[in-house]
Order: sequence, then structure tokens, then C-alpha cells
Amino acid sequence: MNRQERPSGNGILSAIGWTPLVELTRHIELSGGHLHAKLEAFNPGGSAKDRPAKQMIETAMAAGLVHEGTTVIESTSGNMGIGLAQACRYYKLPLICVVDPRTQPQNLAMLKAFGAQVDMVTTPLQGDFLRARLARLCHLLETTPNSFWPNQYANLENPRAHQTGTIAEIDEQLGGAYDYIFVAVSSTGTLQGCQEFLQAHGRQARLIAVDAAGSVLFGGSPGPRLIPGLGAGRVPPLARDNMQTQVQRVSDLDCVVECRRLAYREAILAGGSGGGVLSAIRRMREQLAGQTVVAVLHDSGTRYLDTVYDDVWVEANLGLAADELASLVHADDQIPVEARQA
Repeated sequence: MNRQERPSGNGILSAIGWTPLVELTRHIELSGGHLHAKLEAFNPGGSAKDRPAKQMIETAMAAGLVHEGTTVIESTSGNMGIGLAQACRYYKLPLICVVDPRTQPQNLAMLKAFGAQVDMVTTPLQGDFLRARLARLCHLLETTPNSFWPNQYANLENPRAHQTGTIAEIDEQLGGAYDYIFVAVSSTGTLQGCQEFLQAHGRQARLIAVDAAGSVLFGGSPGPRLIPGLGAGRVPPLARDNMQTQVQRVSDLDCVVECRRLAYREAILAGGSGGGVLSAIRRMREQLAGQTVVAVLHDSGTRYLDTVYDDVWVEANLGLAADELASLVHADDQIPVEARQA
């Protein structure tokens, strides 16, 4: 679907999609290559999660699974909750969002502004907040009559929204001429959708999954993570065992530094996972020389002003003083290993 065919119905939900694709000319030198950023923050709810939120709700309505009075319940670190809150508010459906303490205050305020009920879990289960959120969600489903769980971790409408939207738009915006796509992973919906599109259309572009250090999505041991929406403490059903995808792991500090660099060099405020995506690209920049590269930036830095963009938070959580952080932000070299592990 091209831009001219975009529907005008469904009110604000019709504004979802066709987000800008901008070339980044000052951030990372790819030696004859081109780096483009897909700015998903331009969706009306502020993130890429608007796409699957709308699709999951509308598909469930069409199937008769959701109707007047149905309570929608979902586990979310923030962005999916906001996308669902917007869609549910539009369709006049009650919504309960199960969140954890890592959810940004701005996100909680937006959920409440849309009329969603926020249910906060305060203690991780087996060291992981996602497990705790899912346990609480199951309890709510059992005790709430006429309830529906979109289940972003297993719902095929999640990747389908990106297959028909995010990657299809990128493909049209670049005329099919691109070599690499970097996406952050959590539910893996964006990754799966991009993979399915590339395979269906015979595109030879390579797909790079950007995962958090401490995530178990592609193996390894679980560890602490501070950036919402990046990585997971358990493997969701959407993450297929046979998924042949190259993976780049990034630290919390990687995310912070690249977000700050992007703001300074390109005047773009990206969310935390976007910094991780750009860090992975920087790490591979010699391999990417002469290539056309797309970075999918899932949300806006306006939701991370109290964390990623706050010097006090960075020092308290990552152990770097403001001057030390600034020296990394303004350096052209990759972050030293000892700094990344601080």
C-alpha cells in the first residue's frame, strides 16, 4: 500500500504507519555507504508498537473475540501499553496494563490519560520482571469476566503488522535497494515481520537482531537490564528455534552513548533501544562500508528524559560521571570494553 492509498477512516488510528525514513549523514561514517533511520516515534502513539496494537485489536474484533464490554489485558513495558490504550480508547474498550518499575513515568501518565488501568508488579519472578508480569496477567485473566489477552509474545498479528507495514514501507521508500536492516528485539515481532517480508519478496538484505546483554532471546544467561523494550528474560513463542539471524548484543551504556551521540550529531532524540541499534551498526561499520543500511528506531527519547538523557541517572545506574560520559559521546571510537562493563 502506498502513501496515496492510505485510508482516512478509523480516526487517529489511520495515522499509524508511513513514518519517515531519514538519512543520517553525520552520525556513523560507512565509507561510501548510506545509513537511514526509520523513525517509528512519528506514529500517533509514539512508537512502533502502535502497529501491532491496532492490528491485534481490530483482528480480534473482526473474529468476535473482542466486543463491547470486553476487558483487554496485556503485559507491557510501556510502548505496547500506550498503543493498546490508544486503540482501546478509540474503540471504547476497557484496558488493564500490567507493568513493572522500569516503566517510565511519562508512559504511566499516558496510559492513565487514555483511561487505562495500570497494574504494577513490584518484585521480579526468578530475577525477571517479564515472568512476574505474565504471572500477574494470568491471574487477572482468570478473575476478570469477558477478558481478552492480545498476547503480543505469541500473536501472529504482531509480526504481520510489521510485515505489511514497517518493512513494506522501508522497501517502497528505498525502492527495494537496501543491504542491511537492524532491529531491536524484545517480543521479536518486528524481527519476524521483517524476515517474512524479505523471504516472501526475494530480497537479499541481511537482517541483524540487536539484543541486550543479559537477554536470553538467543541463548545465554539472564542478567540485569535497564533499557525497556530491549531483550527479554524468557524466549517468547514468536522467537522461532530455526530463526537464522545474526545477533549483536549491546550494553545499557552502549544504548545511552549512541542515543546521546544521535541527539548531538543529528538532532534526533531516539529511545533507548534505538541507541542499541546504532551501537551495533557502529560496531559493524567496516563490514557495512559501501552498503545501504536501515536502522529501525522504535520510539522517541522523550520517554527517556529521566533515564538515558539524565546524567544523574546514568551515574547512579552505570557508574559514569557526566564528564566521563561526555568524553564517550564525543569520541568517534567504539566504547571501550572496560567502560561498557562499568
